[in-house]
Amino acid sequence: MHKDPSYYIQGVMDNNRLMLARTITLVESTLSTHQEIAKHVINEILPYTGKAVRLGITGVPGAGKSTFIESFGTMLTRLGHRVAVLAIDPSSTRSGGSILGDKTRMEKLAVNDMAFIRPSPSSGSLGGVARKTRESMLVCEAAGFDVIIVETVGVGQSETTVASMVDFFLVLQISGAGDELQGIKKGVLEVADAIVVNKADGDNINRAKLAKRQYETALHLVAPSSPNWTVPVMTCSALEEKGLTDVWETITSHKKIMTATGELDKKRQDQSMSWMWFLVNEGLERWFYQHDEIKKLLPRVKKDVEDGRVAPTRAADELVSILGKNLLL
Repeated sequence: MHKDPSYYIQGVMDNNRLMLARTITLVESTLSTHQEIAKHVINEILPYTGKAVRLGITGVPGAGKSTFIESFGTMLTRLGHRVAVLAIDPSSTRSGGSILGDKTRMEKLAVNDMAFIRPSPSSGSLGGVARKTRESMLVCEAAGFDVIIVETVGVGQSETTVASMVDFFLVLQISGAGDELQGIKKGVLEVADAIVVNKADGDNINRAKLAKRQYETALHLVAPSSPNWTVPVMTCSALEEKGLTDVWETITSHKKIMTATGELDKKRQDQSMSWMWFLVNEGLERWFYQHDEIKKLLPRVKKDVEDGRVAPTRAADELVSILGKNLLL
């Protein structure tokens, strides 16, 4: 790994794909020496970021997410956009990195000169994977990609994590699976900027229209996240490339409205601040567990709490006060 940050900065600014990949590998590294270089690189490229459309995409299993991203991404490149696809997959430690399968399925997009596909790291917690994705997004923006697609292929909190780093969050659904609303969580509805019912083709068109109406009804039960945006429900067929233009027009319309009202700037500012505090809390936690005195005391304190000899509040105070004393010295 090269030690000079300017080596990476220049490579990214020159839109060199090999250097883009190397810089993201640097960002993903857990070695402290690599992280120091990565922090410098991210800080230097920051003025050249922020101009892209940041799009998050999630979908129930079987919703045809890979086909949708490939068809949608290919359409965008035909319109002259440069598209980067990044993935968040907290489950990849268990599944062996399922996103790599997605990359091979997106064969057209993977070889498209106007596109860049990057699988998520195959290890680490949701927070760890999200950190790398946030920084990789900035690297791609500095390299001139003007549409960044962040895909969640995991479960649980991954949807809200992706929503917290993008401008527009798209939820991909399918019809014909019984009760349409069972497959969608209220939390996902709350962060959605649009719902798209995929596979609206062949015998499925009527079912897709029915599903569309059901989702529209469900959205009435959720408080809108913005007073200036009503969440639309659309249908499309990624396989037949139908309805994709409407999806893009919705995303661009949302950006225009959010930019004009100042909501987009505010949203990005809030996201940056939330991210800073997340990193501060994570750093404090790491410092806490690495502290020599804490490491020495922790087994005894844990045993006391487990055996009911000491109350959790008293135990927590004892541990935290150790750090307090050290700060006062």
